Amino acid sequence: MPHKMTLTGSATGPLREYDRYVAFDMREKGSPSAPKGLKKSTFISYTVFVAKKAFNKTGLTKKSIMHEKFLIQGEPTLDIPIDECPEEIGIICFQITVLPNKNDKEANDSKDKKEAKQEASKAQQEVAATKQEEKQEPVAKEAKTVQPKGTKDVVSFDDIIVPEAFLKTRPNPVKTEEVIEFVKRTGHLDKPLTIEKETKVLKDGYRRYIVAKIVKMNKVPVVYESKE
Repeated sequence: MPHKMTLTGSATGPLREYDRYVAFDMREKGSPSAPKGLKKSTFISYTVFVAKKAFNKTGLTKKSIMHEKFLIQGEPTLDIPIDECPEEIGIICFQITVLPNKNDKEANDSKDKKEAKQEASKAQQEVAATKQEEKQEPVAKEAKTVQPKGTKDVVSFDDIIVPEAFLKTRPNPVKTEEVIEFVKRTGHLDKPLTIEKETKVLKDGYRRYIVAKIVKMNKVPVVYESKE
């Protein structure tokens, strides 16, 4: 099987164009520690052959190839004429990848860190704003509370006294559910409860009283029973 090779480096000479491929020369350092008794290799020179279609996909040009660092994956060949392969080893390139420039990488890293810092700062501001809204929310809700038509007063739910006669009844569950849905949709009861002003005894609206209890209303709208 052919020996696969991977090289990294830059071109050491100009790009040469042929009919269906391009070629350029490059060098790679040899092993820093040769076996005992053998001479160390200083560098190895290669002539790399790349199909034009694959080369064009990299975005490299005759000028930029001298300044970019790339990775070559391929296999050695002995079938290229000597005038086209002036270096020690010819390489048929299967894949060529332009490697990121160190300065570009540092710039991108710096940009990423800056963006991350900005995102963190933005998130902190949003959290602070949310907390501020949460502090102000009870007051805002109180101020924006809309009461049903005819309401004369708003009293604490716990202050209302329910007569035993009401407690023995069971309002129609379907109609009760309709009132619950109304409250969820609008934020208030459909009608105020009717109570005695002095005693706070419930006179009418037991269904709405039950709904207020279910949805956990602290205060409920009321009208006072008229004395005739």
